[in-house]
Amino acid sequence: MNNDERLCCIALTLCPGIGHIGAKRLMDGIGSAVDVFGRRKELPELLPGVNPSIITALDCPAAFLRAEREMEFVEKNRLTCLTLQDEAYPSRLRECEDAPIVLFFKGNVDFNRLHVINMVGTRRATEYGKQFCADFVHDLSVLLPDVLIVSGLAYGIDIHAHRAALADNISTVAVLAHGLDRIYPFVHRKTAVDMLANGGLLTEFLTETNPGKHNFVSRNRIVAGMCDATIVVESAAKGGSLITADLADGYHRDCFAVPGRVTDAASIGCNRLIRDNKAALVQTAGEFVKTMGWGGTEPSSKAEGIQRNLFPELTDEEGMIVRILARQGDLHINALVVEADIPVNRMSALLFELEMKGVVKTLVGGMYHLLA
Repeated sequence: MNNDERLCCIALTLCPGIGHIGAKRLMDGIGSAVDVFGRRKELPELLPGVNPSIITALDCPAAFLRAEREMEFVEKNRLTCLTLQDEAYPSRLRECEDAPIVLFFKGNVDFNRLHVINMVGTRRATEYGKQFCADFVHDLSVLLPDVLIVSGLAYGIDIHAHRAALADNISTVAVLAHGLDRIYPFVHRKTAVDMLANGGLLTEFLTETNPGKHNFVSRNRIVAGMCDATIVVESAAKGGSLITADLADGYHRDCFAVPGRVTDAASIGCNRLIRDNKAALVQTAGEFVKTMGWGGTEPSSKAEGIQRNLFPELTDEEGMIVRILARQGDLHINALVVEADIPVNRMSALLFELEMKGVVKTLVGGMYHLLA
């Protein structure tokens, strides 16, 4: 990826009136940010129905001046600038309609590993919530040592999830509501620095961006979108973690909640998520892994034979999915998207066809099983 594309992606986020969804639609429709600007006057022919105001908005020299300053900061501080076209961009997030077209990262981690979850919750965590984070992450480190844990570096559950991951040598990433020129809250700076060796800090925001309230809501969509599952550990009746849970549901991701006593204010939100069937109840790492179908199995020669002998009418893409399931066992649709490098909408259609052919069946939690 050349710096011209990165520069244009940053500039596109700064053009007035376009927004997250508009920017991504332009990128998806035209193919690159360079071409969005370079073919600005052709947009009505290339994208029928595009609002004429977009053409005017793209004529914005000030956006490029600000983008150049940001690129200087990125290069000076050896940050990673990821666009939608970069292979290292979080593939799960890329499938979301409102995915940011550019991200800034400092650290060392693969966003596209097979197992990615987020743990979120109240800023006023109780001892119950803190202990759950420690126990859950410790057990998860044994069951799934390759898992990536995402949170928001905030007070309460967020910071305890990050610290639990560090204690058990699990990769952990904080998604920030501001640029990488600061750490908020500052008291979490040491934890943030510790995360850089096995995880890191991720944001869509430019430097000099204040952590305003609306930025945290925007941040939450990245937390939800880049993960296979959201785990709400504790939440009051209202809070950012409930917004993350709603976003995860909108992205068709699995959502779990830790139950608490009905008299505990910090568990009201979690208990309601479970009551309203918006989240599955989770108590241990073992049952979570089982529900997600992340146990895995060894390759089966019998299953390979099924694909070769019993289902000769499979397309190339269907055959690839069958081979992945035969090799790795039951998988979540998001894991199949990553393994096969097929967009989630296309993957859903392919899995439906395989179900109709009697090749796979759907399990609880969005898992798919290869029939014997």
